[in-house]
Amino acid sequence: MGASPLAELIPEASPAPPLLVVLSGPSGAGKDAVLAELRKLERPWHFAVTATTRPMRDGERDGADYVFLDHDTFAKMRERDEFLECAEVYGRWYGVPRSQVRDALHSGKDVILKIDVQGAATVRRMAPEALLVFLVPASMDDLRQRLVGRMSESAPELELRLGMAKLELAHINEYDYRVVNEDGGIGLQQAAADIDAIIAAEKCRVTPRLVQLL
Repeated sequence: MGASPLAELIPEASPAPPLLVVLSGPSGAGKDAVLAELRKLERPWHFAVTATTRPMRDGERDGADYVFLDHDTFAKMRERDEFLECAEVYGRWYGVPRSQVRDALHSGKDVILKIDVQGAATVRRMAPEALLVFLVPASMDDLRQRLVGRMSESAPELELRLGMAKLELAHINEYDYRVVNEDGGIGLQQAAADIDAIIAAEKCRVTPRLVQLL
């Protein structure tokens, strides 16, 4: 018997290429909490760990939450072009080690980056096929309450972050998807589920995203 005509129309299945997923959002939107929920899903993802010069907060772990560096070490890494992108935010430096992204993509793993709006724009220029997701709170009042609740900023710093949040929210149209993180455990789980669904849908694209770092 000859091959079925339908079989000729169905291409042989092949693994989708790895994605570079950028998660951004204003300070207090819950990016770290959402990333913690995403890790619980135990997907084959690599979570790139950002390097920073800011002090470690209570409960944070070096190498897990951030790579905490002094200013001299960070500056030397910048000079050697060891960051995919880096920027100064609120007087502290943040940067994504280039090797983490490159090595994970080469191994076939999806990479998830947590970076700010400025960094996301840099990554999009370097990797036009990167998938950009913007995490937002349900309202500005919710955002204020979260920032007040974590008690890590002084009153002037709090107002600075709220003002910056408004500026960052103005860039939402530069992203591919918007995910709302509402207060409460269910809202957090839903936000993680939404991002999981976005990645799954992107894996089903007829024309996949082919990430190449420029």
